[in-house]
Amino acid sequence: MPGLHPETTPYRTGMLDVGDGNAVYWEECGNPAGKPALVVHGGPGSGCLPAHRRFFDPDRYRVVLFDQRGCGRSTPYAGEPVADLSANTTPHLLADMELLRTTLGIDTWLLFGGSWGSALSLLYAERHPERVSELVLLGLATDRQAELDLLTRGLGAVFPAAFAKFRDGVPEAERDGDLARAYHRLLMDPDPAVHETAARRWCEWEDAMLSIEPAASRFTDPAYRLAFARLVTHYFANGCFSEDGAILRDTHRLAGIPAALVQGSLDLGNLVGTPWLLERALPDAELLLVGDSGHTTATGSISEVLVGVLDRFARS
Repeated sequence: MPGLHPETTPYRTGMLDVGDGNAVYWEECGNPAGKPALVVHGGPGSGCLPAHRRFFDPDRYRVVLFDQRGCGRSTPYAGEPVADLSANTTPHLLADMELLRTTLGIDTWLLFGGSWGSALSLLYAERHPERVSELVLLGLATDRQAELDLLTRGLGAVFPAAFAKFRDGVPEAERDGDLARAYHRLLMDPDPAVHETAARRWCEWEDAMLSIEPAASRFTDPAYRLAFARLVTHYFANGCFSEDGAILRDTHRLAGIPAALVQGSLDLGNLVGTPWLLERALPDAELLLVGDSGHTTATGSISEVLVGVLDRFARS
């Protein structure tokens, strides 16, 4: 089984004006004449990372990475004390991806997406199937309300102490309602005492749900913590700005596009059956279950499986 490829640095970077006062950071690495691939990061709101480059053979791939609106190096940053997210929706992100493709002069590209990035990749592919050569997805997610409900309330039975603290982070009158919406209201409050406390509570719950991953939290930087929590709750509270179940409904549009679904067997998102629903719905999908891995690539052998899949697609 292959290991991660060597570290690489971008040979080109830029800021793409996508309108609405937003600019999206992008970078390219690998071989400028190689097979184009787009990395679609998760979150929403986590941003692309140098580690994402290492899944790709730098001699064979032209790898494009970008930070979605409001996060990473894109501007305006959602981690500022006051943020406007009115122009940050799924249709905006999909349009940004297509504008990036045309700006870079790419005809078709492989999409590599994890978690929220897998849902966004599927939505893009369903709208632009002629522009997608392959799909490589992990930490599988779609736009179903059942998946959002699992993350905001259903896993409370698995982590009762952490959930009690999470639930108690909103006013008592809102504790039995939409927790994402309740948290988002607090996170958008301009008072740092309010939004910083809400961000810390939300991200502590995120860490609890990834309890099989390494103990070190991703959320040590206060601005990143705020940006991430704001964007996740913004999307969750609005049903990811997509019709419930639309991704599974429209998978027939992906006929002819090879799809590798790489999923950790220990991913708690499996409790609502997403990997198997996608495998059955996607016309040309292969489901690869990795027994020692969870939701991310931080543990187990899932990284090696992903590298193997991408190496195989590089030859196609």
